[in-house]
Amino acid sequence: MRLSKDFFYTIKEDVTDEDSRSGKLLVRSGMIKKIGNGIYAKMPLGEKTLKNIENVVRKHMDNAGANELKMPALLPMEAYEKSGRRNAFGASMFHLNDRYDREYALGPTHEEIFVLSAMNKVKSYRDLPFNIYQIGTKYRDEVRPRLGLIRTREFTMKDAYSFDADYDGLDISYKKMFDAYNKIFTELGINYTVVRADTGAMGGILSEEFQAITGIGEDTLVLCENCDFSSNMEITPCISTDKSLEEEKELQLVETPNSHTIEEVCAYLKLDTNKSVKALLMNIDEELVVLFIRGDRELNESKIQKLLNAREINFANDELIATSNAVPGYTGPIGLNAKIVIDNEILNMKNFCCGGNKEGYHYINANLKDFKYDIVGDIVNVKEGDVCPQCGKRLVFKKGIEVGNIFKLGTKYSESLNLNYLGEDNKNHPVVMGCYGIGIERILSAIVEQNNDENGIIWPMNVAPYKVAIVVINPKDEQQLKVGNELYNKLNEMNIDTLIDDRTERAGVKFNDIDLIGIPIRVTIGKKVTDNILEIKRRNEAKLQECKVNEAIEQIQNIIV
Repeated sequence: MRLSKDFFYTIKEDVTDEDSRSGKLLVRSGMIKKIGNGIYAKMPLGEKTLKNIENVVRKHMDNAGANELKMPALLPMEAYEKSGRRNAFGASMFHLNDRYDREYALGPTHEEIFVLSAMNKVKSYRDLPFNIYQIGTKYRDEVRPRLGLIRTREFTMKDAYSFDADYDGLDISYKKMFDAYNKIFTELGINYTVVRADTGAMGGILSEEFQAITGIGEDTLVLCENCDFSSNMEITPCISTDKSLEEEKELQLVETPNSHTIEEVCAYLKLDTNKSVKALLMNIDEELVVLFIRGDRELNESKIQKLLNAREINFANDELIATSNAVPGYTGPIGLNAKIVIDNEILNMKNFCCGGNKEGYHYINANLKDFKYDIVGDIVNVKEGDVCPQCGKRLVFKKGIEVGNIFKLGTKYSESLNLNYLGEDNKNHPVVMGCYGIGIERILSAIVEQNNDENGIIWPMNVAPYKVAIVVINPKDEQQLKVGNELYNKLNEMNIDTLIDDRTERAGVKFNDIDLIGIPIRVTIGKKVTDNILEIKRRNEAKLQECKVNEAIEQIQNIIV
């Protein structure tokens, strides 16, 4: 790449419409350009970096025995109806109709399409196992795209699918992908951890996520300070160990004027919030369901969705609330004529405060004997410091970017789409599947989040768009330009990706740009070239190293190795 002639730019000022460090740096460095909400163009430097990431992913997938193919992005809606996932994806799926009014979707994921393709091969148990994958574009109508490339409406995913005759075979295929993922993220230099996760819309019997540890990220990772327990917040069990030993007191209805939130109520009554129970009035599949949790806890929607086998969860509107005697801000379980779900933790509580179902009133000294409930379960998020479900020690939190996930799907899709094989017993059996995804742009963002300083990006050597940047201080000086061009040509001939900054800009501008775009090695050719001297500097080090011109290639090779 020759900066004086090729498509190259950087943005000097800060970027105000990006809410992550990686988003700001990728836009400022000219790697990506925001086209719309959650939609980005990849500029030449960004595209080259993404290709480097793809090549690492592709190498380890191929080494694990997976075969690459390419699927379309425009998909018949019929496939998602057969699998039952049209409703599961809901509004997040982009819909369109062709000129004949046939319904299509822009593929949010491709399980169904891989199953349909596998039907051409799978007839007998002899046709199994195999693993096929693609690196392609996905589309999801995100409610709130954010964090640069971390949550977008169009993104690149590596998705692979294993097909086995039984669950023993799935275990082997799953382990191969697990090992391949560890090799991928290790080679890319990502600081990551693996956590158990919710299977979500993918379904199946097991899901694990590969999470890049960062200061930002949509996922809260729950880790144990003592053992190897690691889990996504969505599925971490909340272990209630504090069983109250108090004597039960007499129930009282007390006035709590102008106190609507649980914090306001407890402040007025001079109680800790953990001595209260708060109500959440929810619309769950068009039914009013009132959830009761301890006052200092937060609801975990994934848990309640699984507990009730719910399709959709929203807050109840006034019309739905009016079907009960619930009073928003003052709702409690005593005498409530609605479906009631309580959290496990409430079973261990005594003499707690709760709503009185009367404007301006709450109960104190409420106990389980005072009301009836329909369902009890673990429906809250754990908090930092809660008990580890594995060893009983303290839980700690970290933020993470999900860069990869693996699922044991089982027979969910093969059964719904009739992907069967003839077994040795001469009977038909559903194929057992696994699913394995990697977010390519998410990897890019995670690397930038973990590798940057006040001057810009610091790319790992195997990810950087170019390994070497040659800065010619004065391109009008014939000797400087000649030495720069000769070194540039030789390095590229040796397959060492190199760019040359031969622009007529000030030296400081050039240095700042090379630091911003994160090239690992900078070679500076200036006045000392008359003495056969140039400078070599690593992006992640402050010191400069002088070197003879004829020794530069050897020095660069030593750094790259």
